[in-house]
Amino acid sequence: MSLSAKAEAALALHRFGMGPRPGSIAAIEGDPRGALIAELERPSTTLAAASALPSSAKAFRAVNEANAKRQAKTILAAKAQQEAKRQQTADASAMMMEGSEQGANAMAAKIAAEAVPDPGRQFYLDETKIRIEAAFGAEIGFVERLVWFWSNHFCISADKIQSMSGAYEREAIRPHVVGRFADMLLAAEGHPAMLFYLDNPGSMGANSIAGINRTRGLNENLAREILELHTLGVRSGYNQDDVISFANVLTGWTLVPPPDNPEHGGEFSFNPRLHEPGPQKVLGKLYEDETVEQGRAVLRDLAAHPATATHLATKLARHFIADTPPPALVERMAKVFVDSSGDLKEVAKAMVSSDESWTQPPTKLKRPTEWVVGMVRATGITQSNPARFTAGQALLGEPLWRPSSPKGYPDDEASWIDGMGRRLDVANNFAERVADKTDPQDVIENVLGPSVSPEVRQAVGRAESRQQALTLLFMSAELQRR
Repeated sequence: MSLSAKAEAALALHRFGMGPRPGSIAAIEGDPRGALIAELERPSTTLAAASALPSSAKAFRAVNEANAKRQAKTILAAKAQQEAKRQQTADASAMMMEGSEQGANAMAAKIAAEAVPDPGRQFYLDETKIRIEAAFGAEIGFVERLVWFWSNHFCISADKIQSMSGAYEREAIRPHVVGRFADMLLAAEGHPAMLFYLDNPGSMGANSIAGINRTRGLNENLAREILELHTLGVRSGYNQDDVISFANVLTGWTLVPPPDNPEHGGEFSFNPRLHEPGPQKVLGKLYEDETVEQGRAVLRDLAAHPATATHLATKLARHFIADTPPPALVERMAKVFVDSSGDLKEVAKAMVSSDESWTQPPTKLKRPTEWVVGMVRATGITQSNPARFTAGQALLGEPLWRPSSPKGYPDDEASWIDGMGRRLDVANNFAERVADKTDPQDVIENVLGPSVSPEVRQAVGRAESRQQALTLLFMSAELQRR
């Protein structure tokens, strides 16, 4: 597939970035590949923009404190309600009394919720706003796409820990997307949000002090997902014994309970009372250190494993290039990963420098969030309404930071194609809101440019209204695929 300079620039923005915005094709058409690599070298401003947001631990403590206050207010209000009901119904039957107490409890809970709102929802929306506006405003958005990819690779769920979901991405993922994979792996697996999500605080070794005293067991979730999803991949040589040994290695990786420590609650903690004593063998190697460094040593070795290089290269190429990525591209990226000791910037450079990344036709279906951001960027909008955005993403089946399992959201067309009808509803709604200030012909000429086919140009030209024309444009393959 031979491309003109403008067409290659458009492909760079769709395939590796967040989609074209006004003037972006012209800005990079001189050297699209060089522009992508240059963005990898520029420091991100997103962390600075988020400096006013609370850390994950601080947000966790705030939610915990609000929950405690709400529970106390509920108890006090329920007692007051029940006492009032008892005085009013002194002669009522026991059945009526029971019903009145249930009603009093419900009213008490409502009163407490109104008096002490949950701050977790606002933390979530504030984090969403920072994330989405970074995508809207990025020159190309290659680094932002990498953040999204790695956040999904090391996913947690806001359904389980809403207060930490956005801060986790800022703290464990964003600082390392152009750094070393081993550093990101250590940051993600040791982050309190990941430990909480995969139930590791309740995991204790059978022969640990806590395990003997409490007769509680080992939880394999974290160890299994690290091996299967985050590093080696399935069918890569590990077995159930490795999972058990690694789970024992990770016992004691927990977080400080907020009620016990109002200053450091929610932060990472290694608790030796939970840790299984003695050496552990993982993938044939014996790890004798019984401190937190035992787990970190295993993670560093997993980061350097050849199977990890292949697994990650395949996922990256599948996400950016094609559902079935070119084997030569995957092999080249995996080799760079190994040769550079997991330098993710070098792996990203290898991907965008490879001809295979540019010769594949733009047939890969964008995930809902990528499509929505591309649609908004095409209109030049840079501000977001986080509540509206998150509601739309839920409608499209990709609610932000809420995957249904630790696998994260899938990257293949079969998983998303059935949602095209919902995309039409979203496109039509958005077109209605922007039609008075967005000219579809201007979007074609000055934003999307050479990527727009003659058929789409003709359909847009024949539309009965601006809203209809924009809807057609937003639903076109030029915006849906990369």
